[in-house]
Amino acid sequence: MESVWSAGIKEMQQNPRPALQGDVRTDVLVIGGGMAGILTAYRLQQAGVRCVVAEAKTVGSGITQNTTAKVTAQHGLIYGDIIKRRGLETAKMYLTANQQAITDFCALAEQYPCDFEEQNAYVYVTDTEHREKLEQEARAYQQLGLAADIVDCPTLPVPVMGALCMDRQGQFHPLKLLLGLAKQLNIYEDTFVRKVEDGVAYTENGRIQADHIVLATHYPMINIPGLYFMKVYQHRSYVVALEGAPHLEGMYVDGCTNGYSFRSYQDLLLVGGGSHKTGKQGGGFAPLRSLAEKAWPDALERYFWATQDCMSLDNVPYIGRHRAGVGHLYVATGMSKWGMTGSMAASRLLCALILTGKSELETLYSPSRSMAGLQLASNIGSAAVGLLSIGGPRCTHMGCKLHKNGEEATWDCPCHGSRFDEEGHVIDGPAKKEAHVKKDACI
Repeated sequence: MESVWSAGIKEMQQNPRPALQGDVRTDVLVIGGGMAGILTAYRLQQAGVRCVVAEAKTVGSGITQNTTAKVTAQHGLIYGDIIKRRGLETAKMYLTANQQAITDFCALAEQYPCDFEEQNAYVYVTDTEHREKLEQEARAYQQLGLAADIVDCPTLPVPVMGALCMDRQGQFHPLKLLLGLAKQLNIYEDTFVRKVEDGVAYTENGRIQADHIVLATHYPMINIPGLYFMKVYQHRSYVVALEGAPHLEGMYVDGCTNGYSFRSYQDLLLVGGGSHKTGKQGGGFAPLRSLAEKAWPDALERYFWATQDCMSLDNVPYIGRHRAGVGHLYVATGMSKWGMTGSMAASRLLCALILTGKSELETLYSPSRSMAGLQLASNIGSAAVGLLSIGGPRCTHMGCKLHKNGEEATWDCPCHGSRFDEEGHVIDGPAKKEAHVKKDACI
């Protein structure tokens, strides 16, 4: 599997960066070389702060290379829910933060060409139940001062019962931007941080001491304290890139969790979907390929790939101090499938906290906010089942039973989303150590 983004930037990766050898001292250490980490380091460096990035593999080789790269403040049917749970002013703050992220991406795209295009974003629904939710979201748009007309989307290959448009959003090539920014930064690749303690990050071949440490590792590498294993869960989703399918103006996402997303890139149509909780059955590439075969039988599949999303309990990311009372350790996680604008918002918030000790966005994204609810109970229940299940290989994170993912030839953890290849090597965290698995074991 290879995404259209990673396939198109090999010429930009000719000169790998060295791994850390020995000990270094810096003002800020950012752990993780994906979009959140690189944007944060870049913003700090622009402010005159000495910053080091430690990346376990290579820059952009994690979740960022598998995004659909939509830059939008429209995150599904979310604003009505935020207003209900946290009030209108919080919803306005969330909208403003993500709109500012779009503006920031536009500015960076002028310096670092990355195929940025302004596009309208649409969230659509396909059934009566979700039509009611769409109408609720339209009312939320009105409260936020947004245009709220429900329109048709006749060009989509699914039955649409209405859509909400958010105009002047964007899409781009994420790795072109990421690698352009990375050229300006002090980065150690192949540098896996195994432990962070008292302002020091420990790797196999050295230590990095810093006044401030940012965990931009997708899933936080420090679970306890902080209790992130209880308030973050992970989803797999899938994308196929089709040549010969119609070009779509606009970006589209289903208001249903298990629906489809669409966007065009050059001569390709990207179709996403098949989402399911990591380690559980469901989805995959099959529904995407079935849809493509029916809608565009002459189209050719050029690329296909899967991605993994960290989900927060309320669909708002956790960005800020890792936990209450700790002023030198920060986190950016739980982007809930909207990691591009979430990463940009994280860079702005974290930079403000490090430079001034405060940010107007701190309360909105606080990782320490109350998280009681049904999803928290579900997370705890899934972990308990995984821990108590008998037999099979175990995840090296917290000991849950691993499930075989036959479609991707991996072993996946249904508790916290760690993934291992057929030899037991870690693909996705939070696990840090290899697992003992049998390559020929059945599901």
